Amino acid sequence: MNPTFGWLTLAPVLIPAVGAIGILLLDALLPTLGRVHWMFGALLLAAGAATATPVLLDTAHRSRATLCTEGTCWYAVDHVGAGLQLVALLASVCVALLAYPIRIPHERAPIQVALLLTSAAGAVAVAGAHDLGSFLVALEVSTLPTIALVVLRARHAAIDAGLTLLTTSLVSFAVLAMGAGLWFAATGTAHLEAHAALQAGGNPDLRRILVLSVGFIVAGLAFKLSLAPFHLWTPETIGASSVPVGALLATTSKVAAVAALVAVFRTVTDLSSASMASVGVVAVLSMTVGNVMALRERGALRFLGWSTVAQAGWIVLPFTTATADSGRRSAQYLAVYALATIVAFSVITALAHAEGRQHVTRLASYGGLLRRHPLLGGALLLSLLTFAGLPPALAGLTAKIVALQPITTGHLWVLAVLAAANAMLGVAAYLRWVRIMLGASIDPEEPDRVHPVHLFVVGASVLALLVCSVLPQAALGLFG
Repeated sequence: MNPTFGWLTLAPVLIPAVGAIGILLLDALLPTLGRVHWMFGALLLAAGAATATPVLLDTAHRSRATLCTEGTCWYAVDHVGAGLQLVALLASVCVALLAYPIRIPHERAPIQVALLLTSAAGAVAVAGAHDLGSFLVALEVSTLPTIALVVLRARHAAIDAGLTLLTTSLVSFAVLAMGAGLWFAATGTAHLEAHAALQAGGNPDLRRILVLSVGFIVAGLAFKLSLAPFHLWTPETIGASSVPVGALLATTSKVAAVAALVAVFRTVTDLSSASMASVGVVAVLSMTVGNVMALRERGALRFLGWSTVAQAGWIVLPFTTATADSGRRSAQYLAVYALATIVAFSVITALAHAEGRQHVTRLASYGGLLRRHPLLGGALLLSLLTFAGLPPALAGLTAKIVALQPITTGHLWVLAVLAAANAMLGVAAYLRWVRIMLGASIDPEEPDRVHPVHLFVVGASVLALLVCSVLPQAALGLFG
């Protein structure tokens, strides 16, 4: 039987994937374009994001499937998957725009743009993958280009960070492959199907293999999501990368990992709470480690790296209950986190381009930022308050409530108390940076004007974050 094929359903994946090849061909024909390739890349990513919206606008909440044979579909996207695709593509658009004004060797721009498009295509493909082969390949396609983007900064620290990320990626893939093999052994199928997992769960021996399979898959994805104790690559790599690439690592690559978790956990909702207790332990451990290390961190980029570790704990917290609603709540939290992260990295990119990277990578250099640059300082303040979940950044507070609701509904009160305690610890970490911004001003030696493109990204992302704070249900409702 010939498989069905829907171009529109696959468009969010195909546009950036084919666009990456097109960028390289365009560079071969017109090698003088240089940084203009970033604008072409941003347009391609925006076009891919536009094709992901029809699923979100469908009030009937119908999923779209393609590559189907005999009742089995290899690719399907529902509201949660389409929402994650939109987040990944829009975050990648912001990364492309942030990178555009930065001066790099002329011949390197098209390569970096192609790598960005490839990574975005991989992240988007994970959200629709329904078989183990596509699942694993798409995850690595989203990860491997980021390693090259880190290394292409051509600094010793960046090369070391790239090697760390490569080693982590290889270990992660090995663990994921083991989990995929155990899944096949337990269910007898390479497809991520709920009925196959349900049948395996009815057999005590196969159930043990299924639980072990899920454990290996979660551990492999924990590397990519920066969950403790698999997080050590994160602050080093984000701190050594160029600032836009750091934004990519903290947003788009995390979307791929969450999309993979959603694909797995929607099929194993019958697993016992005891089997999922490890997810709660990892979530709390990540929050604690990330917040404690952020409290003592002196570098701005490394601070955001530790923040990513802490926020990853909140992202996976809903999966502790393994309900049908867990994936949606995790995706909603991720969307708010990704938006706040883009705001923070946009501000740092703008300041680094105007004042020099060496000046803005230290937390102390943000002294008096609210007076020196009211727009940039206000944007960073809003981002930090969103991370902390403090008013007036109601988007962050709403996201934390959304993440905690499955825990309280499931009467997991110990986990809820630990999460609340970590929320207070996070407030202390983020207010530490806010206090520096309100302190004595530290002016750079020869500041330059902030680039208009950077101002545009900061303004657009801040506006989106304000809309999420004023109308949180309108934004979070995109996920169903």
